[in-house]
Amino acid sequence: MSIATKRGDGGETSLAGGIRVSKTDLRVEAYGTVDELNTVLGFARSICQNAEIRGWTEEIQKTLFRLGSALATPPESKKPAPVITSEDVDRLTALVHSIEAIEGILSDWSLPGGHIEAAAFEMARTVCRRAERNAIRLAESNAFVAPQIIPYLNRLSDVVWLFGRLLEFHAGVDSRLRDEQHSGARWSRAW
Repeated sequence: MSIATKRGDGGETSLAGGIRVSKTDLRVEAYGTVDELNTVLGFARSICQNAEIRGWTEEIQKTLFRLGSALATPPESKKPAPVITSEDVDRLTALVHSIEAIEGILSDWSLPGGHIEAAAFEMARTVCRRAERNAIRLAESNAFVAPQIIPYLNRLSDVVWLFGRLLEFHAGVDSRLRDEQHSGARWSRAW
């Protein structure tokens, strides 16, 4: 059997459980963006020299496979959807708090590009935000989205942003956008 089935040549694809939909379906867009996020995180992990961040990223990528599969499984599917749990979200929240507690870590707007590894995680953060918007768009269309998917993606964007700051911190890179004359609310980076 070949990967080139030709079944998608007419612009349709199969959701989990075999249900055929347009490749422009909101559900396809949502899980497709999660796939893109996983790929961008994989690139960031592949160039990251920090073993701890690489390990955290790999675990996140494994969870994203579950999350993407959950989005790809409509309620009418005979196949049960994988579950994203509150524990998955809590693990990310705990990681946020542990990184934020590091003395000297940037807690303000950052200017991407001062450090190559951090820049790769910044790219992942922006894809994560798009994945979150697409999941919200799907939910707002009255389609089922499991309750922990949006909180997970929201928390993940914070974690990924903090990975960049942690890498810069360890490398001695100052990526602050604002100086003392242009201050504002702390932790104001999650647009």
